[in-house]
Amino acid sequence: MSEAPSPSKIGLRMQSLFKNEAFQIFVIAIMTAFAGEFKINPWSGDIFRLGLGASTLLLSLLLMQHLPFVKTGAVTGIVVVLFRMTEDAIGFPSSFSVASSFQSHLAGGVFYLVFTSGMRFIQRRLAAFQPLILGAVVSAIDLLANETELVTRRILEGMSPFLNNGLALLGAIAVLRSYFIIGLFSSISIRQMRLIQAEQQKRIEQMLNIGSGLYGESFYLRKSMDTIERITASSFELYSKLKQASMTEYSRQALGIAQQIHEVKKDSQRILAGLTKLYDREIAQEMKLEEIFRYVIKANQTYSEMLKKELTIEGDLKVDFSTSHYIVLLTVLNNLVANAVEAMNRYGLIRIRAFDRGDRTVFEVVDSGKGIPERDRQIIFEPGFTTKFDQDGVAATGIGLSHVRDIVGALGGEIRVSTPENGKGARFIVALPTITLRKGA
Repeated sequence: MSEAPSPSKIGLRMQSLFKNEAFQIFVIAIMTAFAGEFKINPWSGDIFRLGLGASTLLLSLLLMQHLPFVKTGAVTGIVVVLFRMTEDAIGFPSSFSVASSFQSHLAGGVFYLVFTSGMRFIQRRLAAFQPLILGAVVSAIDLLANETELVTRRILEGMSPFLNNGLALLGAIAVLRSYFIIGLFSSISIRQMRLIQAEQQKRIEQMLNIGSGLYGESFYLRKSMDTIERITASSFELYSKLKQASMTEYSRQALGIAQQIHEVKKDSQRILAGLTKLYDREIAQEMKLEEIFRYVIKANQTYSEMLKKELTIEGDLKVDFSTSHYIVLLTVLNNLVANAVEAMNRYGLIRIRAFDRGDRTVFEVVDSGKGIPERDRQIIFEPGFTTKFDQDGVAATGIGLSHVRDIVGALGGEIRVSTPENGKGARFIVALPTITLRKGA
C-alpha cells in the first residue's frame, strides 16, 4: 500500500508548480480570457470590442518580465479564442458552428500575439524606461495591436480593411489603458522596493548590533593579550634567574609555564583575528552621527520593551558629521544607554545628546533614574564594579564601564559621570577628539 505524501512534500510540489514557466503562462492566459469578457464596444454592433483582457496581460507581463513574451501571447491568443468559442457553444447550442465561431474570434487572438510581439522588442529595456516614456511606447504597441485586430476582423468578414477604423478613439483608449496599468505597476514596484529596503535596514541594524558587541568582546581579549604578554615576559625572566641560580628543576618548570602561556597567547591572537574580521566587515565606509543615534535609540527602545519597561529614549543632535569609527561609537553609546535602561524603574526618560565643545565632540547619556551615589562615582569605572545583580545575587556580566572607559581612552577621549541639572538620575559624559572622529581626519 503506497504511503500518502506528507504536507511538506505537497507544499514543495505546489511551490515547484507555481515556479513552472508553462503553468505561469497558462494562468496568465486564463486570467486574460476571463478579464476580456468585461468589455466595452466603442462602435455600434460588434465590429470591435475593447475589454480588460489587454490590461490584465500588460500588467502580467510587467510583473513577470522573465517570461517569454511572444510565447505567452501565442498561448493567451489560443486560450482566448477557445474560451470564446466555448461560450458560443454553451450560449447558442442550436446555431453554433465551429468554423464561424473560430472566424469570429480569431482576430481577438491575433491582437494578443501582435501585442506581445511588440512588447518583446522592449522586454530587455523595460527597467530603463521612465514611466512616461514607457507609457507612450506601450500605447503605440497597443494601438498597433488594436489596428491589426480590426483589419483582420474586416478581412475575415469580407469587408475593406481601409474603412474608417476609428484611429483617434483607439489611440485615446490605448493611452488611457497603458498609463493606468503602468501607474498601477509603478505603485506595486514602489511598495516592493520599500519592503526590500525595510528588510535591508533591519539586517543592517542587526549587523551593527552584532558588530558593536563583537568589538567590545575583542577589546576585552586585546587587553587580556597584553596581560598575557607581560606574564610571559615575567615567566621567562624568572626562568633566566632560576637558571643562573642553578635551580635547574624550578627553571625548567618556569620555562614550561612561559611556553604554555605563549600558546595561550597564540590561540588568543587567532580568536582576535577571527572576531576582528567579523565586526570589521564594511557595512559602510563611514556613518553619520544621526544614523548612529537612530540605531542606538531603536535598539534600546526594543530592549526596554523586552524588559517590560515604558521608557522614552530621545536624541538631541547639535552636531552631525560622518565618521569611520561608527562601530566604536555604537559600542560606547549602546552600552551606556543599555546600562541606563537596566538601572531605571518601569517609567522614565533617557536622552542622548551630541554637541561641540572646542576641539572635542561631546556625547551625553542622561537618564531620569535613581542616579549614582556620590561614594560610588570614584570607583564606578574600576574593573569588576557593578550595581546590577540577578535574583540569585549573581553580578551582571556586561561589558562594564571600565571597558567603556578603556575604549574611549583608546580614541584619546575621556568619560566621566555627574548629576543632571535637575538633580535626578545620572549623566555620563564622553568627550572625544573631533579630528579623530571626523571623516578623513
